[in-house]
Order: sequence, then structure tokens, then C-alpha cells
Amino acid sequence: MGGRRSWADRIKRPLLAHGVVVVALAFMVAITVTDLVLGTTVHLGPFLVIAPALAASMATVRLTAVVAALAVADQVIIAIFHGGLTTTNHLAQIIALTLLSLLIVFLRLVRERREHALGQARSVAETAQRALLRPPPERIGPLRVAWLYLTAQDESQIGGDLFAVTRASGPASRVLIGDVRGKGLDAIAEASVVLGAFREGARRYALPALTAALQESVDRDLEEVADTEHDLGEHFITALVLDVADDHQEVEMISCGHPPPLLLHDRRTTTLEPHAPAPPLGVPNPVPLNVERFTFAPGDMLVLYTDGVIEARSPSGDFYPLAERVATFPATDPATLLDHIHRDLLAHTVDHLADDAALLILQRADRPA
Repeated sequence: MGGRRSWADRIKRPLLAHGVVVVALAFMVAITVTDLVLGTTVHLGPFLVIAPALAASMATVRLTAVVAALAVADQVIIAIFHGGLTTTNHLAQIIALTLLSLLIVFLRLVRERREHALGQARSVAETAQRALLRPPPERIGPLRVAWLYLTAQDESQIGGDLFAVTRASGPASRVLIGDVRGKGLDAIAEASVVLGAFREGARRYALPALTAALQESVDRDLEEVADTEHDLGEHFITALVLDVADDHQEVEMISCGHPPPLLLHDRRTTTLEPHAPAPPLGVPNPVPLNVERFTFAPGDMLVLYTDGVIEARSPSGDFYPLAERVATFPATDPATLLDHIHRDLLAHTVDHLADDAALLILQRADRPA
């Protein structure tokens, strides 16, 4: 998922900033020495403005101001050796460089404040994501778990895709993955309705009753939280709900209009198409829910995903062929498989997603954690 910067990033940025300042200082020295050597026939002093501009690209406001002050001091030194500070040409160069340097420092200050505000917003979004999604642990019951969350909006850490894994009585694990129609921040409230109902009912109901409770909650609450003022289209949520028992290999699944999961067994990939899927949550369903069953043996992996993955387009307009690519990836555990899919998906889209995307990979271990 989109998260905090890694420790490597936190170390790398200051090093780059100081490296840029060193380059700017070396540039100023080169310009000053060259200008003094060439004499009064050539004036390189105006090029000193490049130094604070270069520093502003990576350095802090304070370092940028220091470089700007040194650039003006260099211009004064050049003026002293080339006719004095009272000449019109040198006075004009000093004043112009001072004004441009002040402008560069001011713009760097504005940019730094914006970066600070954006960093705070991302921190709040990340906290909201952890509170809403409650990322599943790497082991729960007999399952190994890996997950990925990518948002279409760069500034946000959460959108309309959702997933959850929790323990239920039985003993068993309950799994949910879903997708709100829409994307980004506007879909968060709708996702919260489903996640809240799932966590409330996962330990209390059997799978059909749990799914019915999700439908009832969405029917009751979706109209209150949906952004009907700006989005006049139909509001619904696709979902896939699974019950994975600890003591036997049969998995129960109910599909509510959601893309089918992929089952990896003995290096073969099978798409688990439901025979009678229910409509998405929020759409009237007059027929009973149909429970699908399939075998999930130790060592098998389940790949659950949202349509933002399979509908991700390449620059030429081709959809991402998830099932085909998964079959070619060498992977013995969910984290490795997830890493292959993540890198391949970003390469396919050239790092540009048009919709939120979520992946949840489960593997049955030989025995519960």
C-alpha cells in the first residue's frame, strides 16, 4: 500500500540535498574564479543566480538562503576586482542578483510549507487507512496473508477498495474483498459501511447470513454516506465473502458481482467463476444467496483482487492480464507472489493507475499459526 517513506528514503533525501548544495557552491567558485581570470571583457557574474536556483531544487529554505547570500557576496567580490562597487553595471548586477535570490528563497519557502502540509495530509490519510482497513497480519489461523493497496489519487492513501481478514467461530477465518463504485476519497464512507458490518457480523453469522447482513447494512446506510450531490450515478459495492475453515480443505464463497478469485494449485492457475453470483451490495436481490464451494489444500494460494487490477491499462490500451501473468511467476509464498504482481502491474501501466487497486493473497499452511 502507499505508506510512510522508508528509512532509506529518509536518509537519501538529506544526502541529495547536501550534494546539490556542494555542487552549487562549486559552481559559484568556478564562476567567480573564471570571471576574475577573464578580466573586464567578459561578465559571468549574472550566471551566479543558477546556484540558489539549484539549491532550491532539493535543499531547505535555510540552505537555499545561505547559498543565495554567498552568490551575492561573490558578485560583490567580482565587482570589487573589476572596477569597484560604484560602477553602474556592477550595481545593477548586484541588485538584480539580490532580488532574484530573494524571490528564489521565497518560492522555496512556499514550496516547503506546501510539502509540510501535504506530508501531514498523507500522515492523516495513512492513519485513517490503518484504522479503516486494519491491515491483516501475516499469519491468521492456517493462512499466510499478503496484501497490496494502490490508490489512483497520488495524495491519498485510501480509496474505494476494501478488504478484511478476521477470525470467526468454527474455528475458521472470514475474508472480505470489495470495491465501491467510484474511486479515491469520495468512496471512503461507503467502504466504511461494508467493513463495519463485516467486522460486526463475521463472528456471529454463518456465511449466507453474514452476506445478507452486509446487504442489509448497505441498503440501510449507503444513501446516508454516498456522495449523491457530486455523483448522481448508481451507488453499489461489489464484494466477495469467503469462509476458510481450519479443520477441512473446503472453502465457502459468496460472490456479489465481484471479479472471481484465482486459485494456484500445483503450478496451475484456475479462475473460480461463480455459478450463480448475487448482484452487488446496494442492488436489490430477490433470490437466495448461492454458496460456492471449492478445495483449498495446504500450499495452495488464493489471489483476490479488485477490478482496478484487471482493468489497469497499458499506454496502448491493453488490460492487465492478471491470470496469465500469475501463472508465469515463480512464487512459493504470498509475499513473493505479491511482489512479482506489484512490479509487473506498475511496469504494465508505466506507474499510472486510472482506478484504485487492491490485492489480497492467501496461502493455506500445513497447520494453524
